[in-house]
Amino acid sequence: MDRAGEGEGTRRLSLAALVATTAMVIGGGATAMGCGAAEWRPAPCPNCPSLALSGTDSTGTAAVGSDGKPIDVAAAGQFMAQVEKELHRLKVKAERAAWVQSNFITMDTQEIAAEATQELMQFLAKTIKEATRFDALQLPPELARKFHLLKLAGRLPAPRDEAKTAELATLAGTMEGAYGKGKYCPEQGGALRRELSQDKKNSKALQCQPGPGTTGGVSVGVLGKLMAKSRNEAALREAWIGWRTIAPPLRKSFARYVELGNEGAREIGFKDVGELWRSGYDMPVEDFRADVERLMTQVRPFYRELHCYVRKQLQTQYGKELVKDGAPIPAHLLGNMWSQSWGGIYPLVEPYRGQGSIDLTPVLQRQKYTEKRMVELAEAFFVSLGLDPLPDTFWERSLFTKPRDREVMCHASAWDVHYADDLRIKMCIDVTDEELGVLHHELGHNYYYHYYHHLPILFQEGANDGFHEAIGDAIALSVTPGYLQQVGLLHQVRDNEKADLNYLMKMALDKVAFLPFGKLIDQWRWDVFAGKIKPTHYNRAWWDLRRRTQGIAPPVTRTEASFDPLAKYHVAANVPYLRYFLATIYQFQLQRAFCRAAGHQGPLHKCSIYGSKAAGAKLEALLAAGASKPWQEVLEAATGQRQGDAGALLEYYRPLRGWLRDQIKGETCGW
Repeated sequence: MDRAGEGEGTRRLSLAALVATTAMVIGGGATAMGCGAAEWRPAPCPNCPSLALSGTDSTGTAAVGSDGKPIDVAAAGQFMAQVEKELHRLKVKAERAAWVQSNFITMDTQEIAAEATQELMQFLAKTIKEATRFDALQLPPELARKFHLLKLAGRLPAPRDEAKTAELATLAGTMEGAYGKGKYCPEQGGALRRELSQDKKNSKALQCQPGPGTTGGVSVGVLGKLMAKSRNEAALREAWIGWRTIAPPLRKSFARYVELGNEGAREIGFKDVGELWRSGYDMPVEDFRADVERLMTQVRPFYRELHCYVRKQLQTQYGKELVKDGAPIPAHLLGNMWSQSWGGIYPLVEPYRGQGSIDLTPVLQRQKYTEKRMVELAEAFFVSLGLDPLPDTFWERSLFTKPRDREVMCHASAWDVHYADDLRIKMCIDVTDEELGVLHHELGHNYYYHYYHHLPILFQEGANDGFHEAIGDAIALSVTPGYLQQVGLLHQVRDNEKADLNYLMKMALDKVAFLPFGKLIDQWRWDVFAGKIKPTHYNRAWWDLRRRTQGIAPPVTRTEASFDPLAKYHVAANVPYLRYFLATIYQFQLQRAFCRAAGHQGPLHKCSIYGSKAAGAKLEALLAAGASKPWQEVLEAATGQRQGDAGALLEYYRPLRGWLRDQIKGETCGW
């Protein structure tokens, strides 16, 4: 799945993301379905050790811990040593349980995994709040960074009040659960039902009866596939509207979740949850907000050119009555349920029909590639850079093919189960062109784990939350036709300007089109958490922002009776989203630096760093740093720049931009 899709990508998440994606509020409970569909709730954490230290007493004397010793730098070091030891144990326990759950999906494995995750979350809740006792101390840099990263682990911090904590846990679970179970039953005789009925796989889901109280229907995955392929405007419109019917019942839950999350954030020293999220970037929170705006300002002209060209081509398909000049594009026509990436409409906007299309699937099959051989090819890319071969345990413990005897979670993910170089991937590999690219990306995560596993547990993360995805995506940028020729999958690579433009267009529809969406998800939430957007104006503010930022509009009038933000997984599941915007910027910046180290001459989009030990040395140093240093230092060591820079992205797409400007001459661009 793509970097910002509707499910799990890399398994190894930061502590903060782990809190978010489990929808288990730290300190709270979790629900799962047990025997006979009865609700199951894990018991409160039975074995979490207490690390509590008392505060300053009423006489004003120095604060002392439970052992009578003062709260000083030495005490802080001892506290952190205990935290890291227990945190490592609990994270390994949770990761092992999650691995088993993913590979053996049963009621029991789900309960075991939920219990382990809850124990970890409860430990974090208690520990984060206890750690605030040391806030006034001047600590050595490494220790101070550990306390900083620990505090940021609570991306949805629960209030101290246990009843409120339980309520917040229930709200978070309810919202993610409603999203996961969401279905839509198409109208009888409608265009959507007719289109979906052409695939026999949908026959059971389409036995549903539309109307209030319906329990069946099709999932967002089915609706999303239709939106990427169909050109039936009526079917697209119903799919778009239908999926969003899952969200309005959750408006009150979301508003209360915001209120309680903010209360928990204030208790650990933040104004609100949004400020907590923005505090993870080694710079003042308002400086970070301004820096994100700076990056968007760099790419906005390119986005507007792409938008103008795409709108022109959609007018050819659907007519100017529907797709108007100088107006936002109707959201349901862009090939994606959320209009976040536009690759689904590539056939409508392809610059040169059929030029340079490379489908490796028949080549891979003709050369008798197996699933394991596909992984070996991806590993060979990293080894060619001078990086280590994957450990023997990777090949013994990974899942490459879907078992015939049990259900598994097939979505591709990368793991280090023991946080000690226990590398694995879990992926039901198909021998296809697309899967080869996914494997290069997933091993990027594995190599990150490999090179920082020697660090303390709190540093075993990306330099910031945008780096992990950026590494995998940067490696995928090197899977060029030239690379494919070097490894024997292509016999000849022709220098074809038309083919280059087609390739760049396909890439831009996924990456450049994504940028404003990648920014606005959290931009909206920041203002919600800060109270600038009130519950009575959630939907209006959402669409005002999307029109202004993306230049898209809903296909029908939306009111406050709707609640469209919660029709996106990451909002329902409390997953911070700006990491995907940052990753899209960083990947090109890193690729440019690696290509320079490799001595590449020529256009950036033709560069593959395959075989370059110099590029590999830069990559290895970045990976080995983990989160041990401010990300600006890590980025500077790799690229020579201390801040994100979209200049590399613009350089990569330079040929396409020139072509786009020629195509939109005389058009009424903007909205």
